[in-house]
Amino acid sequence: MTPRASALLPATLALALFAGCGSGGGGSPASTRASGDRMPAAAHAATSDPLPHATCPAGAANCRSAEGTIIYVERIDPDGDGDAHFVLASEDSVTAPGLAVIDVERGMRPDPLPGPGDRVSAAGPVYRGSYGQRQIQADELHVAG
Repeated sequence: MTPRASALLPATLALALFAGCGSGGGGSPASTRASGDRMPAAAHAATSDPLPHATCPAGAANCRSAEGTIIYVERIDPDGDGDAHFVLASEDSVTAPGLAVIDVERGMRPDPLPGPGDRVSAAGPVYRGSYGQRQIQADELHVAG
């Protein structure tokens, strides 16, 4: 494991445990697809599609974009509003160095919901989640597997 990866491991684990966030409403039922139904990340990466880059509108205040590989998915939101959360390994350090949390409201949830190894690009305003973490509330979302 590289020194950078080993330094990110504690932050990644903490975010995975605390990725749940309170945010805006709206909703569709949580995905029932089990994580075991996903293709392994290495095999999935070999068949990956181009990932469009999400961007903030010109002049938008408090807007950030991030893209990266999903390392954790919160499929069922504990507060019941139907949104999903993705923790990304990303050079766009929104939440912590090398990490970005993306909050996707129910109406924007991809179906099927992507999983670890899939790539995501998102843009939107940055808010604090229910655990105090900075996260992007996705207004634009792109997924590639």
